[in-house]
Amino acid sequence: MFLFFDMGNVLLRFDHRRAAQQMAEVAGTDPERVWQVVFESDLEFRFERGEISREEFYDVFCRETDTRPAFDALEHAGSAIFTPNYSIFGLIASLNAAGYHLGILSNTCESHWRYCLETYEVIRTMTDVYVLSYEAQAMKPDAKIYQAAADAAGVPPEEIFFTDDTTGHVEGARSFGFDAEIYTSTAQLVSDLIKRGIRSNY
Repeated sequence: MFLFFDMGNVLLRFDHRRAAQQMAEVAGTDPERVWQVVFESDLEFRFERGEISREEFYDVFCRETDTRPAFDALEHAGSAIFTPNYSIFGLIASLNAAGYHLGILSNTCESHWRYCLETYEVIRTMTDVYVLSYEAQAMKPDAKIYQAAADAAGVPPEEIFFTDDTTGHVEGARSFGFDAEIYTSTAQLVSDLIKRGIRSNY
C-alpha cells in the first residue's frame, strides 16, 4: 500500500489571512485589497494550477494593487504562512521506519512549495514522491491529479491510501479508486490506518 498525504492542514497548518496581512505590509497597501486581488479573484487558483509563473503572479499583483514591492520580499511574505503539525511527524517517521512508501499529494503553488521544502525537514525527508498541482497542472479533485499520483507511485489506484482535510478532495480520490479518509487528527489517522492493517511503532 502506497500512502499519500496532503500537505496543507495535514503536514503543515496554514493561514491565508496571514498571507494577506504580510503581503500588504511589504507592499504598503491594505490587507483587504490584497485579499481581494489574491484570494477572492482567481489569481491564487491560477498559480496553484500552474497556469502562471512566479513572475507572472508578481506582475498581476503589482498591477492590481498599484504597488511595486521587492519580488523576494513579497514572495516570502506570501509563503511564510505555515506552521508544523508536530503531531503527525512521529507517525511519518514510524511509517518510514516500517518500510511503507509515502508521498505528498498537494494543491500548492511553486512559491509555497519552495518555501516549505527549504524550511521544513519533514517535507524534504519523508519521501521523494511529490505530486503538486502546479506541476501536474491539475488540482484536487480533478481526476488528472489522482492519475498523476498513481503514475508517480507506480501502483494502481486501489493500492493507494490518501488522507486530506477537505471532504471534496477525499471524495474525488475515492471516485478515482483510492482508499481515502478525511484527516481530522493524527489519532484518528492512526486508527484509520490500523483498520487497514497498516501498523507502525507510533
